[in-house]
Amino acid sequence: MISKFKIIDDLKNRILVIDGAMGTNIQSYMLDEKDYRGDILKDFPFALKGNNDLLSVTNPNIIKNIHRGFLEAGADIIETNTLNSNFISQRDFNLEELVYKMNYESAKIARDLCNEFELKDGRKRYVAGSIGPTNKMASLSPDVEDPTLRSVNFDELKEAYKEQVNALIDGGIDIVLIETIFDSLNARAAIIAANEVYKEKGNSLPIMISGTIADKSGRILSGQDILAFANSMRNDNIISIGLNCSFGAKELMSFIKELAETQDLFISVYPNAGLPNELGFYDESPIVTATYIEEMLKEGYLNMVGGCCGTTFEHIKEISKVAKKYKPREIKKVIKESVYCGLEVTKSNKEMNFINIGERTNISGSAKFARLIKEKNYEEALKIAKNQVENGAQIIDVNFDDGLLDSEFEMENFLKLIASDPDISAKPIMIDSSRWEVIEKGLKSIQGKHIVNSISLKNGEEEFIKIANIIKDFGAAVVVMAFDEIGQADNYERKINVCKRAYDILVNKVNFPPEDIIFDPNILAIATGIEEHNNYAVDFINATKWIKENLPKAKVSGGVSNLSFAFRGNNRVREAMHSVFLYHAIKNGMDMGIVNPGMIQIYDEIPSDLLTLVEDVIFNKRNDASERLLDAANNYKSDNIKEKSNNENWRNFSCRERLEYSLVKGITDYIEEDLSEALNIYDKALNIIEGPLMEGMKRVGELFGDGKMFLPQVVKSARVMKKATAFLTPYIDKDVLGSYKKDGKILIATVKGDVHDIGKNIVSVVLSCNNFEVIDLGVMVPCEEILNRAIEENVDIIGLSGLITPSLNEMITVAKEMEKRGLKIPLIIGGATTSKIHTALKIDPSYSGPVIYGFDASKTVEICKTLVSKNREDFIDNTKNDYKRIRENYNKSKQDYVSIEEARKNKLKLDWNSEIIKKPNFLGVKYIEDYSINDIRPFIDWSFFFIAWGMKMKYPEILEDEKYGSEAKKILNDANKLLDELEINKIVKPRGVFGIFRANSCADDIELYDDKNNIIETFNMFRQQRKNENNIYLSLSDYIAPKESKIEDYMGAFLVTSGKEAKEYANELRDNGDEYNSMLLNFVCDRLAEAFAEKLHLDLRKKYWGYSENENLKLDDVLKGKYIGIRPAIGYPSLKDQKEIKKIFRILDGENYTGASITENYMIDPPSSVCGLYFANKNAKYFDVYKIDENQLSDYSKRNNSSLNELKLRLPYILV
Repeated sequence: MISKFKIIDDLKNRILVIDGAMGTNIQSYMLDEKDYRGDILKDFPFALKGNNDLLSVTNPNIIKNIHRGFLEAGADIIETNTLNSNFISQRDFNLEELVYKMNYESAKIARDLCNEFELKDGRKRYVAGSIGPTNKMASLSPDVEDPTLRSVNFDELKEAYKEQVNALIDGGIDIVLIETIFDSLNARAAIIAANEVYKEKGNSLPIMISGTIADKSGRILSGQDILAFANSMRNDNIISIGLNCSFGAKELMSFIKELAETQDLFISVYPNAGLPNELGFYDESPIVTATYIEEMLKEGYLNMVGGCCGTTFEHIKEISKVAKKYKPREIKKVIKESVYCGLEVTKSNKEMNFINIGERTNISGSAKFARLIKEKNYEEALKIAKNQVENGAQIIDVNFDDGLLDSEFEMENFLKLIASDPDISAKPIMIDSSRWEVIEKGLKSIQGKHIVNSISLKNGEEEFIKIANIIKDFGAAVVVMAFDEIGQADNYERKINVCKRAYDILVNKVNFPPEDIIFDPNILAIATGIEEHNNYAVDFINATKWIKENLPKAKVSGGVSNLSFAFRGNNRVREAMHSVFLYHAIKNGMDMGIVNPGMIQIYDEIPSDLLTLVEDVIFNKRNDASERLLDAANNYKSDNIKEKSNNENWRNFSCRERLEYSLVKGITDYIEEDLSEALNIYDKALNIIEGPLMEGMKRVGELFGDGKMFLPQVVKSARVMKKATAFLTPYIDKDVLGSYKKDGKILIATVKGDVHDIGKNIVSVVLSCNNFEVIDLGVMVPCEEILNRAIEENVDIIGLSGLITPSLNEMITVAKEMEKRGLKIPLIIGGATTSKIHTALKIDPSYSGPVIYGFDASKTVEICKTLVSKNREDFIDNTKNDYKRIRENYNKSKQDYVSIEEARKNKLKLDWNSEIIKKPNFLGVKYIEDYSINDIRPFIDWSFFFIAWGMKMKYPEILEDEKYGSEAKKILNDANKLLDELEINKIVKPRGVFGIFRANSCADDIELYDDKNNIIETFNMFRQQRKNENNIYLSLSDYIAPKESKIEDYMGAFLVTSGKEAKEYANELRDNGDEYNSMLLNFVCDRLAEAFAEKLHLDLRKKYWGYSENENLKLDDVLKGKYIGIRPAIGYPSLKDQKEIKKIFRILDGENYTGASITENYMIDPPSSVCGLYFANKNAKYFDVYKIDENQLSDYSKRNNSSLNELKLRLPYILV
């Protein structure tokens, strides 16, 4: 964050303390009507008692004393006594004329006192102008009978806030604090009001945002969830976001954590003194409030802390004491994503594939909608919007451009109606009009972060910039049409030139967030008979590709139905054109589009002759392409009777085929009829799910993954599956369970920050087979969700899983929270990085309840059975005693370690003058996408595949083993069949990227250089300190020539992945009950990623780097690492810090090339990925750093720009 405001520098260096409750302290004075009136209003004809803001004018000494008390208690920020000092709230007291004076005097009182205290000790105190929500809401109706009614409108709010901000600035405030927000549309009016005052005065102040949640789900009163609220509150002048009021610190903790982990702003919290008692008073003591706040400070969530209702001088004094003990939260560098929101967030990113914008609430896109609006039948019109949401639309386009309609009224009215339906208002709205006044009316009518459709350069830069600035003030995203002063961009060159010009103006002159820009390069009608139109589709597709490659973070959209305008009345041809166009446009980067889900087909089911004709037209492959399609169009046009007849032909298929067809086509009409028939064919109801239903869902997954089926269609398929499962469930229960009681209930989850779930899924299946009810929460599960669900479900056991080192810390967090809540539920710990020693040393002491290390799936089943048996207590006592012994023995048996100075003195010393350093044949970054599965397959190390299944023997010996041999052969056969399938059907798409760079070591660091010797990255390494016989203490930096030698050396980096498609396919299999094939796919993809890394390393040694061109090792020796050089992966023994992974992603542009991404705990998603470094030195070998001392960790923290606390959390094993 740029320090354009002084407070930003302070917030980076210390935690600032906000004052406490004004109202609570005023109440302690026991004031009567006379005290509120003072001399100036003694004859006022209306009652004034309770109007606390008025006291700044009529009884200012009370306000001065309260401010002074908070300043003496340690407050850095004093809020003005102006929460309700606006003409809307003051109307209740008939004091609208006194609003300016109330604000001015309140600000001046606070300013004078802050100046007085600053003079005493030189520490800056800040005056925050308190701006409350008023007592009215712009987003919701006060009358359930009239959802369009509002007790206040946007313009009225804005004018009220402008008057207030103007007076507060005149009185001397430092900050505008928009607080206690329960409706983000009210808050947006305040933001715009502040910015307008800033422009008028020629000076800007920072804005703080503080919301108040209405219930424990974390939604504000107007219905937005915490992330939708946060994303709706974006503006250049906003420096912080947080929460106040409504709850105590304990209840707000999880929501503050969510804000701290997702927002790139400073974070504030000023909670109530707990929850009010039955009389409405706050009983929570200052120490208790401060204790809860300290928990958030310890976790590094906060930059500003204070108090709201019920908090006194003593509360602020205790909060101030704890605040001094902690460093402020460092603002997270958040990956900028395109985010839009209504009540909830919708993201446009790689995971979404394509966003469907519903077009049926556009009067030019739906004759029915237009008719209903003209008839004022709003209830039925609203159902059209709801139906779009139910059919998969993630954004709703709303347009009322019609000469016979009052478009402004209709836009405002309909958006207010949408706000009354939470299913529709959860989605962002595309406010669509050719008239700016209609768009502006829409922006003023609905809360959230919506999309303006559209603006263009048609009327020149000046108007373009003016409107863009207003849209930016509303925090909205914008669709930019490829249109300028000359006219519509109708060819490739014009499209990219207009879009580039618009992008540069928006980003450089307006400072418009690039992730909020959506280009529409004009989808125009093709096959019209006009030759100039023939290239329109291919020009759009090529322009889309160019925009995605050259205009960072911008998105691409378009109205798809325009394409087929020439074929109105022939839906078969139009549907085929839309599907083919979308298939290719999405491949080239199209992010979203206005699409009628009923007007697209499944790409693979378009008749081959029609497909050829359509692709010829779209890509303008032939001069006669349009004529050929027009000539053939009548062959695909049929009357409704014939069409219906053809559509029903599938009812003649076999029962199995009909079930699969229903799933792929999303048809629910006959599902129960066909399932009833299937129950007479299959032995068990479960066989129906695992047979035809799973085959159908598998087909859906393939089509969607290949971009040949779109989200609305997938939603319909999922609905069919859900209905089928619901129908079959009573039969499954009858077949399998009857009235048989489960042995116990276990909740399992992969902890927050970790995406690995293979081991957890195995445990889930094995436990289910052993008569346990398993509640599997999946991956990346926050602590609060785990425990809340465990309590809600009354589980017998909680199981935590994690693969990476940071997961260990999250497990400790869960254990501590269980202790805090007084739980006694047994906690089982499992996962690749966990161990019995770590469980005993770190997790068991954090929880007085039972903690047990799970070892593996079979051991976990044994543990669970014991925990629900009569031997439970003996087992728990024995485990506790065992862990206690481990802790005692561990402390006695610590290895001797040398100092970091001695370790560096005795580093590996190579004679660099005699070392042969081969200059690579290739320098730079190279993307690898041409390795097929058949290329990679020979490099699979099958031993680890069998270990994953719990068969701990080497391959191929395991195949002949008496115990494992028979089953191992079956699994290997299944794996090879799966590999064949993956190769044939292209389900898995391996991708990789590597780079070779000039490099030198600098002590324990390695610097990489570009071709001009500029440093492009520095990798920080650890050095061994544990005593050893050779008295040599290794660091990876020892294998790179030191900078002072002036010898040019090289280092490489790589990232390979089996691809997100594999993970998605595995999840789909699992969600649909096919656990075995889901696990098989996961295990095979893990091995493929490792094999990819092996194959790439071989090619690098022999070809790209070429330092081992004549290598001729047997495959077994390659797998044993008998080659020259090493490739340590991030997180492994010599390269322990997972955070270094970010550097590899950056220098290789890893996410862009591979689609893989990094989680907040520095894991790669998808998990079937490998990332590491290449060293070519002949002396390089794999080694373990083991543990290091505090001195080395402190030194590393400076080199790595990480705090010590952060490192200790990230690397809990590292310290001696």
